Amino acid sequence: MTAQQSKNSAIRPLVSVIMNCLNCEKYLKEAIDSVYAQTYRNWEIIFWDNASTDSSAEIAKKYDKRLRYFRGEETIPLGAARNKALEQAKGEFIAFLDGDDLWMPEKLEKQVPLFNDPHVGLVYSDVIIFNSYNDKFRLSDRFTFCRGMCFPQLLKNYFLSIPSVIIRKTALDQEIEWFDQSFNLIEDLDLFIRIGYSWKLDMCRDALAKYRVHKSSCTSTQGNLFHREHIILLEKYCKLWPDFLAKYSNLLKTQIYYWRASYLWKNKRAKEARDCLSHFKFKNFNSFLLYLASFFPHVYVCGVLAKFGKVARG
Repeated sequence: MTAQQSKNSAIRPLVSVIMNCLNCEKYLKEAIDSVYAQTYRNWEIIFWDNASTDSSAEIAKKYDKRLRYFRGEETIPLGAARNKALEQAKGEFIAFLDGDDLWMPEKLEKQVPLFNDPHVGLVYSDVIIFNSYNDKFRLSDRFTFCRGMCFPQLLKNYFLSIPSVIIRKTALDQEIEWFDQSFNLIEDLDLFIRIGYSWKLDMCRDALAKYRVHKSSCTSTQGNLFHREHIILLEKYCKLWPDFLAKYSNLLKTQIYYWRASYLWKNKRAKEARDCLSHFKFKNFNSFLLYLASFFPHVYVCGVLAKFGKVARG
């Protein structure tokens, strides 16, 4: 680090980068390198090894002291592992990067200044979603983003992706819990929505993170749990906020039926999927699109979308 970089780090708030890893050797070096490539230099990596059995530990330990390595004695659920990592964080702000995702070099540089507004508790950005075939799209192609008090919008059509998110540590500490360990898939969604209830959101429209989709990811292998965990989320929020049932519950119910219908359609149960959406297909654009798509086989629709994407990219 140069003398000028050291000076800049001294006057910039520390960002703790939470990296949770369970057998991430395939993509891990690329992920860590994307943090070390940041133009914003005042960060630390809290690396929590969730009892990996591959070479992840060996890869992580090759870096300098800015990567603080911790290892659990046994593998625990991801939410619990994230909480273990958070306990070690020293930063004023908390960012997240899993071992198979990536950051653009200017991510922290562009996002941290948005916290100059003391009412902002969470900052996010656009994200590039990609897979091993290099098929990719931007999150903004499919979601409408929001600035300010965005609680209803988060319930209606959740638009955050965890590698893009940075949160204010004081906002995190005001919550009754951090990541809810009873969830397997939506522990980050739950936490960020809770922060959005009390704090403003701000965002950078640049795509500052890349989210990797692959067959071994949890969202690919356990997609049937989404609607079940949203039902639990609805019950949780009704208990947490007295006004939630009357003001907001229908927004979350739409998401429950959407995820249920999506699972049914992917598993060749299209008629059941349409029945599931019958009262909700006009509630939001995604539900309407899913209702229309369910008249065709899932594999066929995916093939058409993939072909269209390649044509659109030239």
